[in-house]
Amino acid sequence: MVTPFYSLTCTKKELIAPNVYELRFEKPATLLFKPGQFLLFNVPLVANPADIQPRACSIASTPDEQDLLFVVKLKQGGRMSEWIEKSLAVGSIITMKGPFGLFLLRPNDHDILFAATGAGIAPFRSQILHSLNAGETRTMHLFFGVRNIEDLFWHKEFESLQERHNNFHLHLCFSGEHANVSGETGRIQKFLPNFIKNTETTDLYVCGAPEMVADIKKMGLETLGLPKQNVHAEGYI
Repeated sequence: MVTPFYSLTCTKKELIAPNVYELRFEKPATLLFKPGQFLLFNVPLVANPADIQPRACSIASTPDEQDLLFVVKLKQGGRMSEWIEKSLAVGSIITMKGPFGLFLLRPNDHDILFAATGAGIAPFRSQILHSLNAGETRTMHLFFGVRNIEDLFWHKEFESLQERHNNFHLHLCFSGEHANVSGETGRIQKFLPNFIKNTETTDLYVCGAPEMVADIKKMGLETLGLPKQNVHAEGYI
């Protein structure tokens, strides 16, 4: 089966945290995806627009939302980062291909732990909103790691979900040495073990920078003793 291409119009480009852009695009009626999947952007080189390469971005919107939502953390020297900063604008038309990916929630009755840093939060927004809107009753804990409070984004939406759903819990983790927040700070790895009641009935989903993903995946398997089939990870560069 041939994976389709779509030409989509950018409807929003906003800097929502230091070096983090929120992007929205019109969604064609024929684009169907599952929460946790991604699209490939055809990204032109700013210095040579004829030079085009694909870049993967997780879909942060739910299948029921009217547009497509993405979040991108800028990387110095990165092709997509330079394109977003210098070329992409509201009204720009970009070609995308997809959807792709098997980073999907497993249909079981397990407690769910989500661990994300930075833009790794994207697939979890789609999964959590979609699940809760569908009446999900499983216990879900979202650990969102950033360095400092100014690096946060979308947390107000998750706080609102926490207020409306007693099975969803948000944990903000600040890893900066001088994080300007009150209370305890630390990396996600510091807090995660406290929320595992039964290793056999807990699923761990991890998304973020490859080093963080590898560390938490290893922790889940070797230190916490989660079964291999209960640990699901997706890294990005």
